[in-house]
Amino acid sequence: GKSLDEVENQAGLTLKLSSTSTPVAPRVKTVAGDVTPVEVSAEILKALRLRAEESLGGELVGAVITVPAYFDDAQRQATKDAASIAGLNVLRLINEPTAAAIAYGLDKQLDGAAATGHDVGEGDENLVAIYDLGGGTFDISLLRMNRGLFEVLATAGDTVLGGDDMDQCVVQWICESAGLGEPSEPSDIRALQAAARSAKETLSAAETAAISLNLGAGDAVDLTLSLEQFNKLIEPLIRRTLAPCRRVLRDAGVEKSAIKAAVMVGGSTRVPLVRELVSDFFEQPVLTDINPDEVVAIGAAVQADILAGNKPDEEMLLLDVTPLSLGLETMGGLAEKVIPRNTTIPIARAQEFTTHKDGQTAMALHVVQGEREMVADCRSLARFELRDIPPMVAGKPRIQVIFQVDADGLLTVSAIERESGAVASIDVVPSYGLSDTQIEKMLLDSMSSASEDMQARKLAEQKVEAQRVIEALGSALQKDGDQFLDAGERAELDSLTAALHTAIEGDDADAIKQAVSNLEHGSAAYVERRMNASVREFMSGQSIGEVEESMSEQQENQ
Repeated sequence: GKSLDEVENQAGLTLKLSSTSTPVAPRVKTVAGDVTPVEVSAEILKALRLRAEESLGGELVGAVITVPAYFDDAQRQATKDAASIAGLNVLRLINEPTAAAIAYGLDKQLDGAAATGHDVGEGDENLVAIYDLGGGTFDISLLRMNRGLFEVLATAGDTVLGGDDMDQCVVQWICESAGLGEPSEPSDIRALQAAARSAKETLSAAETAAISLNLGAGDAVDLTLSLEQFNKLIEPLIRRTLAPCRRVLRDAGVEKSAIKAAVMVGGSTRVPLVRELVSDFFEQPVLTDINPDEVVAIGAAVQADILAGNKPDEEMLLLDVTPLSLGLETMGGLAEKVIPRNTTIPIARAQEFTTHKDGQTAMALHVVQGEREMVADCRSLARFELRDIPPMVAGKPRIQVIFQVDADGLLTVSAIERESGAVASIDVVPSYGLSDTQIEKMLLDSMSSASEDMQARKLAEQKVEAQRVIEALGSALQKDGDQFLDAGERAELDSLTAALHTAIEGDDADAIKQAVSNLEHGSAAYVERRMNASVREFMSGQSIGEVEESMSEQQENQ
């Protein structure tokens, strides 16, 4: 789901990229030829399909595939494309935390809760936190489970935090304790990382771990790492995961006391201190009785069993959420949000827009994703055009834009002009996507830049309004300015218009607003004369009754 630029700029990623790569489709050199990441994924899925068919004794009806909660539209589509190439019918893409909730929520809701001395199954609905700490990333999701309905209320995380960071803390401790410098040889780095990982795993069940290894330069390491020392090294990392936990509660608008269960997912949750701190945070025992490495796969299997029709009596509805807001670019480079982030999917939402210029017969629509107020700070997803709009006065056409996100998180945008019925639509299937890091950065940027964004939006809106006033007045003056204004009045309006042009070129929203007010006030007499002349012309030669009847017809038409 990544573009060539994103792949080339990704730290720590070493690939032999092919000269046949395109900006939106990186290709990798292999002994089997140049292939795209989607094709590589398809080969893996194909092998899994063959194993499953052999194990189950027949052709598969379909498969459920899990993806990280932060996967965007492009990454989900790339996953589905890989499955299609592998000959798999994708019954559903589901978020990994949702799959974990299914594993506990259906077959473990009572038994699993009892095993931990923790009652998850009482009541009609349960709020569950899914704490997913893997090797390189952390995700926390809050789900509502209610009689077979699974709804993701909110999701957050830290996309550069995981078990690998714990290993690195131990590596640094080893180097300092053994008096070693910064390792530079790849073989030494790998040996240290392997020793650190082994010690970490040992300390999940023991009080001490022996570390013994020989490095390339003849340096010998023989140390003992205690659980207490290990906990001191990694505690700051684990506490970093608690900030997204607080944020997800705030986003969902729920109190910590409302959480009925905290489910542990990912190999790094085997670390005792992780379980201890998360248990303290949620003020209850954490659920660990399903293997944290397998819980996601088990949940996906349960969902696949139901979707394949093997359990007709089971009812289950999965409701995930959009990770980032979706919207359109409007005049002035503003991002108008149509579907806010953390909205439950599937979702269809409509919003009405209109034209900016008189006689406009087409509209370019730019679909964007992100939390910032300006399009320049968001991610472009797609562009398309709505044509054959009947030429009308600016602001008169009613153009309804509909955003639809399906159960797999894939987006379709359509636009219809209400009077003529003109329609245009696009399936948003970009061939590159947002990385987890980019999504997290966009969310953080939107929070830290909220005040600046609002000021930028206010300025852009004032400039759009000012241009509208200038164009409307200019059009009127061209038509009958000489008829209703003397030379002095016309010069005054020209001067006020020039002042507004000058204000628009600046960055002071209040100054633009004042210049608009000055122009509107200065043109009030001209507008009144035009209106009076219009009324006299309209009433000329008609009785009062005819005028009232005509006005009534006009109101009905409007």
